[in-house]
Amino acid sequence: MGSLQQCLRPSARFFRSRTSAPAASYLRFYNGGVRGVLAGTEAHANNKVINIDESLRTRLDALVKSGRELYPRLARAAAAKIMSCKMFLKRYDFLAKDESVEDTDVVLHGRVRSIRIAGSGLAFIDLTQDNCFVQAVCVQKRIAESGSSGVQFRDFLRQIRRGDIYGVRGKAHRTASGQLSVLVTELPNLLSPCLHDLPTELQNPETRIRNRHVDLQVNRRAAQILHLRSKVIFETRRFLMDRGFLEVQTPILANSAGGAIARAFETKAVEFPDRHIELRTAPELWLKRLVLGGFEKIFELGPCFRNEGIDKTHNPEFTTCEFYAAYQNLDVLINMTEDMLSLLSNSTNKFIRERNDSLPICDIDFAKPYPRLDFIKDIESALTLRLPNLADPDAAAKIVEIFHARTIRLPEAVNLPRLLDRLSSEFLEPRCQTPTWIIHHPECLSPLSKSFVDPHSQQRVSARAELFVGGKELVNTYEEENSPVEQRRKFQEQIKYRDDTDKVDVDESYLQALEWGLPPTGGWGCGIDRL
Repeated sequence: MGSLQQCLRPSARFFRSRTSAPAASYLRFYNGGVRGVLAGTEAHANNKVINIDESLRTRLDALVKSGRELYPRLARAAAAKIMSCKMFLKRYDFLAKDESVEDTDVVLHGRVRSIRIAGSGLAFIDLTQDNCFVQAVCVQKRIAESGSSGVQFRDFLRQIRRGDIYGVRGKAHRTASGQLSVLVTELPNLLSPCLHDLPTELQNPETRIRNRHVDLQVNRRAAQILHLRSKVIFETRRFLMDRGFLEVQTPILANSAGGAIARAFETKAVEFPDRHIELRTAPELWLKRLVLGGFEKIFELGPCFRNEGIDKTHNPEFTTCEFYAAYQNLDVLINMTEDMLSLLSNSTNKFIRERNDSLPICDIDFAKPYPRLDFIKDIESALTLRLPNLADPDAAAKIVEIFHARTIRLPEAVNLPRLLDRLSSEFLEPRCQTPTWIIHHPECLSPLSKSFVDPHSQQRVSARAELFVGGKELVNTYEEENSPVEQRRKFQEQIKYRDDTDKVDVDESYLQALEWGLPPTGGWGCGIDRL
């Protein structure tokens, strides 16, 4: 076979050569040039600049010349137990020091996390799989009993790298130091090589984001967060299903992305080139249609999209959980939320302890009940003055005067909802470091919520509550407006406040659905990513 550099040259002869089929298929991939990874085409190791393309070619050349099949199919292991690392650690935990199970072979698969070579005839390899690792003890004399030569063993030690995926077969054994291990009886089988030098650390945020597959291998914490996220979603789903809720999926694409005051992503469909299509900003209106159809307890866990800014607590694509329950009021919704978060806090902390994760234990006290701040009452208390009647036409102008008098920065869009929201972010939200409810928002802030006249402030407020933790909104819940007449009035009121960010409109389709009779319904939403 010609040299690897010759094969890399674009040439028709390459495809007609007598190179073995597996080697040709691997090398052909690089015929058009090898792409760099992580930080372009150069890497820095021991203060020396290394060309990644050249390093990759050298590694691949050595693997091809070894004559081994680099990406074999996973073969059935005869007379051996194939198990995960986690299962292995649990199954053979009973072994004492220097004790082995000689009558049974086990086969483990995993990615090489570390290699420790002690002379030419002994090596220790840590295999990791699903957040667990098992040590494989490779003794050349023992492996030779299966027919492997000393040359093959030394070649194996030269070729193995951190990041490679191997399969090992051997006996369960606990070392004299107490480490539960596999005493390898056959030459380890390379299942998939890592063609790049796996870094021992990866800290640059930009590099981590652009190479998440490497980040998850190198930074254990990043992978642990995904495990924790899965646990949170599982427990949330179980909490609701245990209480009789039905999980559903509603459309992501629609003519209008209703359900939230937010800018939507717009797209086109090949079949309907003239039709305006948006990605949903919330599943709310679809879910309430299901309640109208007779499904009295439903929930959805899924993605939403908002074409807005990005920061530590906002992302254009995010996951929400929303549920709707007929014949439930705000007090029931608040009580359910406190039960759910108390359970989640306990179960996730237990999960972290059992897995021995490096993630911090949640030290926020989610024990119920949570304190409550009344939106208007507590803002007036902080300002030491009464807010104007928010139903008056000049209410926004009067509040702007308060902003100027108290040197409060005005929002970009100066309208009544934005002004009130800014007052909340100035005087209420910073007080919500521990779980705290903000209740009874002014009606103009909650167009989809039922409203009433508050006996204390004599203002029209919504039957709504927002839960804040660490000064950030976590849960939004309210009693749904079920009057088509009132809902039309509120939609029309929102149009007065429409700006470039919030392109709200009257949703005639939803209003027609309400005409069929929506029962008194409680609605609830939570951002899973923040949770």
